[in-house]
Amino acid sequence: MKKNILYYLTPVLAAILIFASNFLNTDIFNIGFQNFTVWFVLSLFTFACGWLMDQTFGWVKGGKLLFAVIVVAAFFGIVLVSFFREYFGLNDLLSETLILYTLRNVTLGTMGFFGMAISRLLIYEKQLEANKKILEDYEDKVPLAEREAEIVLKEAKLKAEELLLETQKKCNELIESKNKIDRQLSELIKTEEELLKQYESNEE
Repeated sequence: MKKNILYYLTPVLAAILIFASNFLNTDIFNIGFQNFTVWFVLSLFTFACGWLMDQTFGWVKGGKLLFAVIVVAAFFGIVLVSFFREYFGLNDLLSETLILYTLRNVTLGTMGFFGMAISRLLIYEKQLEANKKILEDYEDKVPLAEREAEIVLKEAKLKAEELLLETQKKCNELIESKNKIDRQLSELIKTEEELLKQYESNEE
């Protein structure tokens, strides 16, 4: 439970980074090495936040959270710039400047989506490698399984033939025994008939 609560620190950190970017340089058109370095570091941290959100929340929930973070940070950024326009040096062109500030927040937020995409891509690559390994193992095992199946089939055929021969042998023995009994009965009947004839002839 504590881990689940700690997971939400990542989107909070992303929101703070995006919102705090409004204070870094009041002149958004200023271009220089220092400005580029600051933006690179901010983008890197936002990228890391997106990466962590994908690892902890997954692609769908993490994406929804990051989108909500961007919207909320952009909204509060607009409110901040509107109320403190003197600090930001905005006397004219307020609407255009608000759009530029919003785009800056959105651009920084998209680095989080980029981090999520890279994280998800690496996860899919790992899954693909694992599936390839499973497929290779399966392909290696298929010939062995086929050979084992052939051996089992041959053994089954041999056992069936042996059983058939044994059954046929028993049948032959039973038939021979029946024929023997029939012969004995025939002989016994003949003997009885001869005895009866002798007995009748003796009586006469």
